[in-house]
Amino acid sequence: MSQDEYTSFSYLPEGERFDKIKLAPEFNRVAPYDGSFDQETKTKAAKLVQENITISLHDHPVRFPEDMRQTPEYNRTGRQHTAFAGLKESGMTVIFDNMMDGTACVTGNAPWRWLDIITDIGMRLADIAHQDEVMVVRTVADIEFAHENKKVGLVFGLEASTPIENEIDRLDVLYGLGIRQIGIAYSDSNALGCGLNEKVDSGLTDFGVRAVKRMNALGMAIDISHSSDQTGIDACRESKNPVFMTHAGARAIWPIKRMKGDDVLKAVADTGGVIGMSAAPHTTLSHSHPLHSIDSVMDHLLYCIDLVGIEHVAFGPDTLYGDHVGLHTVFAALLKTGFSEAPPFERVKYVDGLENPTENFWNIAGWLVKNGFSDEDVVAVLGGNILRALKEIWV
Repeated sequence: MSQDEYTSFSYLPEGERFDKIKLAPEFNRVAPYDGSFDQETKTKAAKLVQENITISLHDHPVRFPEDMRQTPEYNRTGRQHTAFAGLKESGMTVIFDNMMDGTACVTGNAPWRWLDIITDIGMRLADIAHQDEVMVVRTVADIEFAHENKKVGLVFGLEASTPIENEIDRLDVLYGLGIRQIGIAYSDSNALGCGLNEKVDSGLTDFGVRAVKRMNALGMAIDISHSSDQTGIDACRESKNPVFMTHAGARAIWPIKRMKGDDVLKAVADTGGVIGMSAAPHTTLSHSHPLHSIDSVMDHLLYCIDLVGIEHVAFGPDTLYGDHVGLHTVFAALLKTGFSEAPPFERVKYVDGLENPTENFWNIAGWLVKNGFSDEDVVAVLGGNILRALKEIWV
């Protein structure tokens, strides 16, 4: 079925589509970003996006309820609706899709249950199988195929390894189901290591060391975005492959736990890995731009470029279709976003310029071109750096 005809789960008969919950729109939920790009900048930026492999290292390319308070009810169905129309207009080649992450409470109120994660993966695969313009990516060859055939590829990932509990072979099961990137921990500690919100940073466990080695053997990318600093450093030390920090920023620019210290950023770069700049609301702020916007995020990018080199940076905006600020409010106890200790700042309704997966990379490319980045450097941070690392990680 063509994408023009297909919307998520429309293979189900009417009455079985769980459509009583009104979902957020894929277009024009908020005012478009005004980057003051002249026509030459727009044309050049669009050309760079369209002609090169563009990769988001972390996003949630799905539609959430228009009223975010209905998200628990929505997630109970096990069916998150992929934003097929929005992705078609995004210009992206590949998105690292982290699915329900810590909100996957399909069968209960606690996150990271094994059965919930399996349900999430299976439902998304069933949905995607019924159309032909968005594809699941498992190899570098798949990325190249998606680019050549103007498809959008989704790399399935999890923000934490918590669901494997103490069963290391579950990593193999997840890999077999298509997971190609996985985080060590998500804020709370687990059997592998310490999360970023723990009071005592105990680092990677012995089981975590075994898990890192298994991920390396499988060809599964490792993410340390929500891990504690010491866990991240330990994972980088133990990994023989490049390590990702898919969505974070620099603590030197905004001093909260959710950001990472220079030692962690350098550890990622030393593996040959890549740091993805996040744009989750109220995380990657800066003293220069405390009203969270694309300019705040770029302050983190510029700092990381100076610290570790442009070959180790990219973007993992961590956006979705819906009210992300509202999502944080609804799931505050589960997500533990790690910015409660932040300096005083003015809250925003959304991050201007990086509000959803459809607009992100057009605006990123426009900002980079406007601010004098060379074509070579733009191509590198839009996806080239990630592709280089994946060629060393994936089998």
